[in-house]
Amino acid sequence: MSGQRIDPVTLQVLAGALHAACEEMGAVLIRSAHSSNIKERRDCSTALFDASGELVMQAEHIPVHLGSMPDAVAAVATEPQADGEHWILNDPYRGGTHLPDITLISPVILPAGSSSLPSASPHSGRLARPGPAGARSESGTLIGFAASRAHHADVGGATPGGMPARSTRLEQEGVVIPPTRADDATLAALAEQMRSPRQRLADLRAQRAANLAGIARMRELARRHGSEGLRAGLAEILDYAERRTRAALAGLPDGDGEAEDALEAADGSLVGLRLRATVRGDSLRLDFEGSSPQVEGNLNCPLSVTRAACFYAVRVVCDPDAPPSAGAWRPVEVSAPRGSLLNAEPPAAVAAGNVETSSRVADLAIEALGAFSAVPAQGQGTMNNLTLSSDRFTYYETIGGGQGACADADGPDAVHVAMSNTLNTPVEALEGEFPLRVRELSLRRGSGGAGRHRGGDGIVREIEALEPMGYTLVAERRRLAPRGREGGSEGEPGRDSVNGEAIPGKTEGRLEAGDRLRIETPGGGGHGRPEPATG
Repeated sequence: MSGQRIDPVTLQVLAGALHAACEEMGAVLIRSAHSSNIKERRDCSTALFDASGELVMQAEHIPVHLGSMPDAVAAVATEPQADGEHWILNDPYRGGTHLPDITLISPVILPAGSSSLPSASPHSGRLARPGPAGARSESGTLIGFAASRAHHADVGGATPGGMPARSTRLEQEGVVIPPTRADDATLAALAEQMRSPRQRLADLRAQRAANLAGIARMRELARRHGSEGLRAGLAEILDYAERRTRAALAGLPDGDGEAEDALEAADGSLVGLRLRATVRGDSLRLDFEGSSPQVEGNLNCPLSVTRAACFYAVRVVCDPDAPPSAGAWRPVEVSAPRGSLLNAEPPAAVAAGNVETSSRVADLAIEALGAFSAVPAQGQGTMNNLTLSSDRFTYYETIGGGQGACADADGPDAVHVAMSNTLNTPVEALEGEFPLRVRELSLRRGSGGAGRHRGGDGIVREIEALEPMGYTLVAERRRLAPRGREGGSEGEPGRDSVNGEAIPGKTEGRLEAGDRLRIETPGGGGHGRPEPATG
């Protein structure tokens, strides 16, 4: 901890201002983007960091983005920084998650010797050397970083959308971007390697606009509080979040909790995962020893994604109202054997790891923490990733399902669960932009598990192709149903079909004009034994 405190009122005002800045960044990104995946589904996230690269505040966007974004900032934080310069990356082994998630990072620098703070300029070119928070150089003071991450509708590669069902190596999934300084020419060159390059470039520029909004707001806070006051405030927000998490963990009994589950590989095999959660005093260790080695398919994920899912689960169970900052993660240690599914090494494919494996890690962590605290039954445990494409368009979406029931409430119906926090694409937007017709969008009645409190129902989404196109489906919980809790029943597993004929949950294929793809998403597990009927 920093050892320096500020008064509680100032702390809350500053935390509120930073949170509002992150939300504004998200609004700029969503309203400026061109692709439906960002402007309609809001598959994007924004955050602010201190000068050392610790996440200080985030908007309430996508958990798997936000929990892993600190590794992206860490990949560039020690480099010399220039005022008005930006960094771009998507390499999962150098701070990214999977290739469609592209991160743009911008340093926030106060010009040296300037009492007034000009607005962010993309071409000022002043350099600030890396150093401790608030470090000064003759070029200016680095006070933090603004960052945005967005899931792009395409990222090059053989399979449109960058979400193949059967990839085995990272380079098969699209363009790999190491941490790179990103000027206009760099962004344009990267976009040209992807499908619909004008739309890709527009979305990247929207991310840059979001970062510039974050830079402007952090500079305003530095003007209001002084650079040293801001530095102390950022440190206190991190320390405050840490204290809250430690207090929550200290309120749990010491001991161990265990959980096991599995993923459904594209070849039909099951890939086992195991977790031991250990609470000792005010700290928590989550150890995935005994989980499967990395596989030939794309269920692998880097450790940053595993940590993101664990941090989400800890926040949900321990203190969901604590400031959403990296301070809350300081008491939590996450480990997984190097070369395992949850700490994969290059060149392992990772497309499904970020979406499907992260969902299962969240399930595992919540179940293991159930040894110490009340937790819900399992939700749908998948994002139901669907990509539709032809030579002239690429469309990607995730589809919600049922959430697990709690001890005191039924599970919500038709929501995005756990690591996804996106929206469904509105029917009007989908049919207006793409050669598709939505034949059914409804609740999957009765798919939630029975119990004293029922699990939430899944979704039925049936889409008709109006011209020939390809499809890719990457989904889970088609064989292993979401579990109930405390005697509650399982939710119904998902199922999928084309023209009434069943298809696997991880598959690729073709649709001709008039073909119908139907996806029925899983329901959530029930909680508690159903009460006996009376009368």
